[in-house]
Parts: sequence; structure tokens; C-alpha cells
Amino acid sequence: MSNTPEAVTCGIVALIGAPNVGKSTLLNSLLGQKISIVSPKPQTTRNRILGILNEEEYQIILLDTPGIHQAKSPLNLELVRTARDSLSGVDAIAFMVDVTMPLPRKNDPLTECLKEVRQPVLLLLNKVDLIDKGQLLPMIAACREIHPFHAILPLSAKKGDGLGLLVTELCKLLPTGPRLYPEDIPTDASERFLVAEIIREKIFLQTGQEVPYATAVTIESFKENEEKGLVTIHATIHVEKDSQKGIIIGKGGSKLKQIGQAARGDIEELLEQQVLLKLWVKVQKEWSKDPRFLREFGL
Repeated sequence: MSNTPEAVTCGIVALIGAPNVGKSTLLNSLLGQKISIVSPKPQTTRNRILGILNEEEYQIILLDTPGIHQAKSPLNLELVRTARDSLSGVDAIAFMVDVTMPLPRKNDPLTECLKEVRQPVLLLLNKVDLIDKGQLLPMIAACREIHPFHAILPLSAKKGDGLGLLVTELCKLLPTGPRLYPEDIPTDASERFLVAEIIREKIFLQTGQEVPYATAVTIESFKENEEKGLVTIHATIHVEKDSQKGIIIGKGGSKLKQIGQAARGDIEELLEQQVLLKLWVKVQKEWSKDPRFLREFGL
């Protein structure tokens, strides 16, 4: 019996695009489970999230990246650097646009990053379920002027339309070799990281204006009690101002309780266990401008 690993279609694909075009939704839809957090607000994704699509004949490793945009603050500059760095060392690139928004042009900052790449690039036209089908062909024609894309694929990440064709096209671009990850894991992210992201998602969904962008979440302790089937998690929500701390906590602790309840449900689904979640809020003055804190918070 041979010990040589089975060769399958296997490679790494970077998902790139502007903020809020649907990259995280696409990753979750392809995997059939929630790995990357999603909110209607732009720049929700801060880290490079790795999702692993495993089937008998292929393993596609997908990198969900922060949105590429004109960045000024140290935090946003770091997010754009993370996205651009993800283009090196991948086998293919999936460049996503939102067809309900103005299309990128050939020389704008968003498409500049494509000029240096040597890998094949798929253009994904997302949210086609929200436009008149007569608009699609002119869009495809306009997009051909941006870059010599390997293929242009209309899809709806939210509804799951066009995902089968996307996988087929990706498999054409990827090399053959042994799987890079075990067959039974959907991501290389730790449970601690995913829990912190879930809490941050609920802050994005339940607070407004600048508050979500001024928050970071750290997991202080993560203890499993196998006898009770219970995981006790202590997490800290870091903000930059006292006023933001007040908004996160809410009157009589009501907002913090809402965030905790919403997060706990998703965390229990992730861990498949009961969860006791304890949240604290801490002011860390201007953490998003301090490279030391950006490193500490994994950014």
C-alpha cells in the first residue's frame, strides 16, 4: 500500500475587491458555514481569513481579504497592505465587484493592484440578482477593458447562484498535488480567533457611526468543562474613547447584554457546546493609530 498522498486539484485563491462587495458572503456560501463575519458596513473584514473547500477531487484554499480602498489611517493602511500582500504566493485571484455600484475603471486604485500580478484572474460580478439582466452584457463588455481576465462570471454570493460554475473555473486554474490541509477542517483559524470575530460582528451590527471601527476584541480566557459540556469565555472589547465605552455598554448594561446574547448563539453553534460568555469593555486610547496595539490585536 502506497504512502504517497493522493494528488488532487489543489491550490490557493485570493478573494479581493473593494470593501463590502460580498467577499465574506461568498466564502461562507462556498463553505456552507460561517467562517468570515459579515455586516452591511464596509471594512468589516480586518484579517486575512482562510477557508478550505474540500471535495473528493479538489481542495480549494480561499483567502478572504480586507477591502482595497484609499486608506489614510494607520489601521486602514494596514488592512490594505494585508489585502495586497495576499496576492503573492497564490495560484489564482478572484476579483469581485458589486454590480449595483459603479464599476472600477482601468487606472483607479482598486485595479492598480492587478497590473503586477502574473496569476490568472477571474472577475466575479456579484449581486446580479439585484439588477436588470439587460445591464449585464454591457457590464461584461466594459470590464474586458480593465484587465485580461481569464473569465468573467456573474453570480449572487448571497443566494448561491453561479457558485458551481465558479468552482469549475477555479479548478481549471489550480495545480495538481497533495492536499495542503486535512480534509475535515474548513479553516485554519483558531476557535479563539473565530469567537473574537463573532463578538466583533455583533458590535458592527448593533452599533452605529464610528463605534464599530474603534473596537477590537481579545479573548482573555477560554475554558472547556467537558463534564458539564460548557465553555466559559471571558472577552474584552477595546474602544478608544469613554463615550464609545458608554455606547457599547448602553443604559443599565442593555447594549452589552444584547451583543453578548447575539454572540453567544453563534458561538454555541460554532463550538457545538453551551457557552457562558462574559464581556468587559476597556478604553485603550487611540489604539487604531498605535502600531504596538495593532500588532497586539493581530492587525
